Amino acid sequence: MPELPEVAAHAERLSVAFAGASLDRFQPLHPAALKTFDPRPADATGRVLASVGNRGKYLLLRFDPSDTDDGNRRLTFVVHLMQAGRLRVDTQKAPKPRGGMARWTFTGGAALLLTEAGTERRAGVWLVAGDPAEVEPLARLGPDADTVDRDELARRLAGASERVHGFLRDQSHLAGIGRLLANEVLHSARISPFVNTSRLDGDAVDRLHAAIGQSIERGLAAERLLDDMGRSADRPNDVHHRVGKECPACGDTVRAVEYRRYRVAYCPACQTGGKVLADNTTSRFLK
Repeated sequence: MPELPEVAAHAERLSVAFAGASLDRFQPLHPAALKTFDPRPADATGRVLASVGNRGKYLLLRFDPSDTDDGNRRLTFVVHLMQAGRLRVDTQKAPKPRGGMARWTFTGGAALLLTEAGTERRAGVWLVAGDPAEVEPLARLGPDADTVDRDELARRLAGASERVHGFLRDQSHLAGIGRLLANEVLHSARISPFVNTSRLDGDAVDRLHAAIGQSIERGLAAERLLDDMGRSADRPNDVHHRVGKECPACGDTVRAVEYRRYRVAYCPACQTGGKVLADNTTSRFLK
């Protein structure tokens, strides 16, 4: 799933390409695409796209208030790409594009197409009025991971009492971190993925906070070099896609604990005092 660096860089590209364009039509192409019914998509017609931004893993297409809107409300299309969704420039405008979920067509003919590979159809669009941060799906999010300060992070860690890898991936704690970033952050911070958050001392919190910022900035810098959102396999990583290979920091073999839908990658020498964790979900993990 695209994480904060990929989504933020893609928002920048789309904002440069489409900001200032007037919306001619929004068209759901799949019945599961649009998750809201009020306001109506037609209410956004004729409005100017002010910018494209992001909140965590969500893209935000912000449209200026309309002169005819008594409430003078900004409308925002909130887009979640999920695992296999992509929002790209639509040059073909096919009536039934492969994997098509929704299309935004602007005055002059330029268009954006939301697609999703596979059959799950989990990518979605919400149209909200006013501040999108106050309503679902954004209201449940914690602060963006690249904006949280050290003391706020410490408070959230102490109050969670759960494995730190799961904490980082929980969007209600911090928004924008997924599996790849969680693995990379913890490797950079030299922290076991399975240590309980309540047991992290001040030095560990300092390292974790620094690693979050550094890992996100590393990913963002790489994404800004691309013309489109990159693949997970091409994103900067030291452990996530290196299981069985040498750790670039110390030369030890990168290991993983495998789950049904994902893996937790780590370096024993860097993170667990040299101990290799048993590769099953009922293991006795490091404390």
